[in-house]
Amino acid sequence: MTIDPTYLNKLILVLTGFGGAFLAALWVSSVIWTYRDIKSRARDNLVFILAPLLVAVLSLPGLLIYLVLRPQFTLEEEYQKTLEEEALLQAIEDLPVCPGCERKIESDWQLCPNCHTKLRKTCQNCGNLMELPWNVCPFCATLEYGLRTEDMNQFEQLEAKKENIEIDTDPLVGSDHMPSDNNDLDLGTDDIEQ
Repeated sequence: MTIDPTYLNKLILVLTGFGGAFLAALWVSSVIWTYRDIKSRARDNLVFILAPLLVAVLSLPGLLIYLVLRPQFTLEEEYQKTLEEEALLQAIEDLPVCPGCERKIESDWQLCPNCHTKLRKTCQNCGNLMELPWNVCPFCATLEYGLRTEDMNQFEQLEAKKENIEIDTDPLVGSDHMPSDNNDLDLGTDDIEQ
């Protein structure tokens, strides 16, 4: 059985045409893929042109060079990573810290166990914890005794006077931090030799 040379030439020509069409389709698809990929990874218009041009001119070696040089993450992945980092930072910042020693504290603590700074006060009426600057309990709406008028509006001052609540006009008078008279001061003068 002999093979006709014209048939063999036609077969080689058809196979070469299919191979050339496949390589052309592969080349065009790699250029399009490169353009789409760089568009999802960068914002620079110059890079949108240079990356597909590199693949178009150098073909498969250009595609390999692009794969080595392209940004590691897509813009969406970078955005998601940034959101995760911000969420972690927010969680860290949301933890309450002591104003005195900057150590972590629990939200229901009245006193810092490290530096003994007073963190919250207890409502005299309902017993719930209140922030130190609060003049009115948000749970039972009662005014606190020994309030400072500098933080109160006129309505609150009038209501406090109606209920005969002691109001301090001087922030240091009636404070837990100052002794009421000089007899409470212990200067340690007995221990000092003259």
